[in-house]
Amino acid sequence: MAAEVESMFYVRNKPWHNLGVCVSDAPASSEALELAGLNWMVEQKDVFTSDYKYVPGYKANVRNKDGVTLGIVTDRYKVVQNEDAFKFTDELLGEGVRYETAGSLQNGKRVWLLAKMPDKYVIAGDKIDPYFLIMNSHDGSCGIKACMTPVRVVCNNTLNLALNNAKRIWTTKHTENIMSRMTEAQETLFMAENYMSALGRKVDDLIKIRLTDAKVLEYMSDMFPVTEDMSDSQKKNNLRLLSDLKKRYFDAPDLKCIGKNAYRFINAVSDFATHAEPIRRTKNYAENLFLKTIEGNPLIDKAYMQVCAAA
Repeated sequence: MAAEVESMFYVRNKPWHNLGVCVSDAPASSEALELAGLNWMVEQKDVFTSDYKYVPGYKANVRNKDGVTLGIVTDRYKVVQNEDAFKFTDELLGEGVRYETAGSLQNGKRVWLLAKMPDKYVIAGDKIDPYFLIMNSHDGSCGIKACMTPVRVVCNNTLNLALNNAKRIWTTKHTENIMSRMTEAQETLFMAENYMSALGRKVDDLIKIRLTDAKVLEYMSDMFPVTEDMSDSQKKNNLRLLSDLKKRYFDAPDLKCIGKNAYRFINAVSDFATHAEPIRRTKNYAENLFLKTIEGNPLIDKAYMQVCAAA
């Protein structure tokens, strides 16, 4: 996926995805819109063939500032302007919302904003900051997605656990008015207390799942196997990744006090998944890593399934 950052900002400390231009203070929505380079509108225009014949049932989403066509959509598609996404978040979170980062990917086809919630939580002795992240597409590739993103403060690890008993993701299609879904969003997604409470209970359960060193190494080897049918370069790459993951579990100073359990393992995998240097750093690496904040990181999901199976 071509996912180059077009414009964005972040506040003070560089976020886990390592993107952006730094500003000193978290801005309100009106300033954030400007800082993120999202102060433009999407206009819908008729679609014509190359020989100027009108194409019924479709519209072109065109950015007004430069005339770039962001996507071709059906005429049922309702544009959610960047400003509307900020208004939605302002109303959802209430007065005094401040934004930690926002910006544009894929030349404006996707935009996002991330707001830090006012509440702080302590789970298993860890300070956890909850964030609200909303992603919107202007090319028709996906609907509007919003999610809770808890972050472990000490190491900036995201704890994106897909809990069975609490939702963290809310979506809506572009065929609906986003503001009319406010009540549903509040009820289904943004019962932040419900999600954080469920996360706290799950972390307590994970701490109770004791893991021997041998079991941890078994899980890691399942993530990065080294087998005889692999090429030498594949073996070398997986051994390097395996070594990195081992250090994050066995040697990380912030995990030593947690004990040898499932919560420690998931934190080590999360640290690896969001901070480790890849074998080959593509130009889209950081952007794709950021997108996994919403979509879910397969390595963290795998670790979570491994330890739940062990329970």
